[in-house]
Amino acid sequence: MKAFILDRYSKSQTLRLGEMPEPSPGLDDVLIEVEAAGLNLLDSKIRSGAFKPMLPYKTPLVLGHDVAGTVISVGSNVRGFKPGDAVYGRPRDGQIGAFAERISVKAKDLTLKPESLSMVEAASLPLVALTAWQVLVEIARIRAGQKVLIHAGSGGVGTIAIQLAKYFGATVATTASAANAEFLRKLGADVVIDYRTQDFSSLLSGYDVVLNSLDAKTLEKSLKVLRSGGKLISISGPPDPAFAKTKGLSLPLRLLMRLISTGIRAKARRAGIEYAFLFMHADGTQLEEISRLIANGTINPVIDRTFPFEKLNEAFSYIETGRAKGKVVVTLK
Repeated sequence: MKAFILDRYSKSQTLRLGEMPEPSPGLDDVLIEVEAAGLNLLDSKIRSGAFKPMLPYKTPLVLGHDVAGTVISVGSNVRGFKPGDAVYGRPRDGQIGAFAERISVKAKDLTLKPESLSMVEAASLPLVALTAWQVLVEIARIRAGQKVLIHAGSGGVGTIAIQLAKYFGATVATTASAANAEFLRKLGADVVIDYRTQDFSSLLSGYDVVLNSLDAKTLEKSLKVLRSGGKLISISGPPDPAFAKTKGLSLPLRLLMRLISTGIRAKARRAGIEYAFLFMHADGTQLEEISRLIANGTINPVIDRTFPFEKLNEAFSYIETGRAKGKVVVTLK
């Protein structure tokens, strides 16, 4: 089958369009004909080798964490899916590979595509929607009346997290450029901070939750806006000991993550704030819950651009500029 292949880890490495062996589905797997695949900066970071200690993939490797397509066949243990079904999902770590004509995915990582979504829209959602859900529902346990700050509101995670937080009844602030302010207000943001001209840490206070996806400086400044007892949740690091334990990492890696997160954890603890790092995980059941919110119009995907499959490297160059509003998707059909 045709696929975009990573031959070696490098920040400057482009992906090679070539032939890879057909997937070999297991008893619990669903074989999918890929119709669209979403791009994420996680793919860029894996390509550069940044996640090799945690995700030791061997090259040649097919990247791609967001898939939408049609079921070709199912394993004998699979229930709830059949050939011809339109599905979407985030393949679990170790089984990624959406930048190909076909992919084998665990049935537990998939859900049926809502009829209201196109394949492109469906492919834009799994990783970012699950990230937003796991931050706000799983970790923060968000509830009505709380105040939430979502950094980088116009990005893939931000556009979904704003809508989800509003659904749960929170007051939502976000950071973005002034050009995106009206767009973000339409998504549900109550307060939009222009990161170029305004300091969010001096304008906001008493917040219950911060979702950080930016750099270490922004992470530390975010402590100032949280109330005692608030939660600072980062999807951009640094990883903490709880994450290392959950992933079952080696002792040296657990010690390293304890060390690199010591500073922010200590500052958070002194302020009475809980710090947590999230590396999102595949979950078809959560995605099914999200699908219900999509079906009733609570959550709407935000697509910046689509590219044909053969222009995947151009699509990567575009998302790495940081200018995409929402998600970028490549189409195979």
